[in-house]
Amino acid sequence: MILRLLMLLVMVWSALGLPACGADEKSENKAEQAAGEKSDKRNKQDDQASKEKSDKAKEDDKLVATEHSVEIAGRKIEYTATAGKLGMKSDDGKTKAHIFFVAYTKNGVEDLGKRPVTFVFNGGPGSSSVWLHLGMLGPKRVKLPDDTRTLVPPYELTANPHSLLDITDLVFIDPVSTGFSRPAEGEDKGQFHGYQQDLASIGQFIHEYLSKYGRWRSPKFLIGESYGGLRAAGLSGHLLERYNITLNGIAMISPAINFSTIAFGSGTDLPYILFLPGYAATAWYHKALPGDLQALELAELYRQAEEFALGEYALALLKGTALDEQQRDAVAEKLARFTGLSKEYVERANLRVPMNRFGKELLRERSRTVGRYDSRYTGIDADDAGERSDYDPSAAAIFGPFTATVNDYLRNELKFEDDRVYEILTGNVMPWKYDRFGFGPPDASDTLRQAMAETPFLKLFVAKGYYDLATPPATADYSVNHLRLPAELQQNVTLRMYDGGHMMYVFEPSLEQLRKDLVEFYESALGAKLQVEGTGG
Repeated sequence: MILRLLMLLVMVWSALGLPACGADEKSENKAEQAAGEKSDKRNKQDDQASKEKSDKAKEDDKLVATEHSVEIAGRKIEYTATAGKLGMKSDDGKTKAHIFFVAYTKNGVEDLGKRPVTFVFNGGPGSSSVWLHLGMLGPKRVKLPDDTRTLVPPYELTANPHSLLDITDLVFIDPVSTGFSRPAEGEDKGQFHGYQQDLASIGQFIHEYLSKYGRWRSPKFLIGESYGGLRAAGLSGHLLERYNITLNGIAMISPAINFSTIAFGSGTDLPYILFLPGYAATAWYHKALPGDLQALELAELYRQAEEFALGEYALALLKGTALDEQQRDAVAEKLARFTGLSKEYVERANLRVPMNRFGKELLRERSRTVGRYDSRYTGIDADDAGERSDYDPSAAAIFGPFTATVNDYLRNELKFEDDRVYEILTGNVMPWKYDRFGFGPPDASDTLRQAMAETPFLKLFVAKGYYDLATPPATADYSVNHLRLPAELQQNVTLRMYDGGHMMYVFEPSLEQLRKDLVEFYESALGAKLQVEGTGG
């Protein structure tokens, strides 16, 4: 009877399509297993996303702070060095680039609103800030001989008593693709490589730094070298327009502001005119001038060469083929005298000698070439023929010491580690876009003029080196003299000359004078006397 009932129950269960007890348990186990696997997968994905987010955050604000001291102008300055990266984000929070910087801030400052902060960069484009950092402004500097000898490793990094850290905090910025700065993963580097693009990224960095470190009320300065002059001039307008950031002062070291002054070509005679005084200074240094000119002091020789360049020589080039033979002969004679070249050579060059030819020709009979960054340095080519040097001897003498010392200093003293190459000067930024200027040469003069007009307290300082054949002194003078500033704003401009080349600060007597001049410049821009000597912290 019981057996018959059990069989009947099985038949009913089967007819209703219900699973057997064992099958139900098996199905539930499979479902639980599938759910568990799905959960594990989701957890792994969440962990990976969390890790990537954490790594990204670390990359965005990878900062290391160390404590140091240095003696400047007889005073011991205690300071904090912060080396690291700030993430540059778009409005949607996506990181676009990681910009590396080194900041030096004086300890014990009670009111940061009264303490100046200076943002520093070099040029290139494609250069890190190593040159101004370890050559001129930072608390440590590369020790180079004053007589242009080529150093033999190991190189020395020594305390810099000529730093400006006693009067201003210093923030050295490496633009994207230089130093340790790089685009974020998956980001096109081209979005940072151009005049406008560069202003946007550096401007954003300055904005972020002011916010992160509470420096909005601080007096603000820029210092830029070479292409950094074009960058600083552009930033004077961009910071004002984009963020309403006003600057107290801009210092330019051997600046390029208007590229029409330095770009040799058949369409303009301007560079030939503006390079001539630098040629004269170079020939004077190498004792290649006629005796009467060689006997002059450098400043007087330069003045006479500049007077000839901007007067008789400029007029002769302006006339072109309308210049008669007698005038041409007289100009060729004087051009040869001031450049140390033969009259026959300048005549064959049609009175126009670009820098590459001058650098090869001046000391050809001595089997030597002269440097572009600093024409005091001489090089040896494979032969004495041709019209351009095999290399720049001034770059060859300087790049090695700066590269070795910055890599050692960042890792061993500032404790910052990075597996990437620290790019001191790279071509990875090319092509560099100048869309802002259309088909004309890059020229930030109008931007700088507008900024000085809108903020009439803005002061401008320009340092020039006699032996600079990259951006010669007369090119900076021309750019400044064509800013179209009224008389009252012209008083805000200071121009100074120094013994040395593009990086005149590698010559320590010039660096010492440069510091004195910059202290006066900061005092003028701040409208206050700064304490720069004495004892105490």
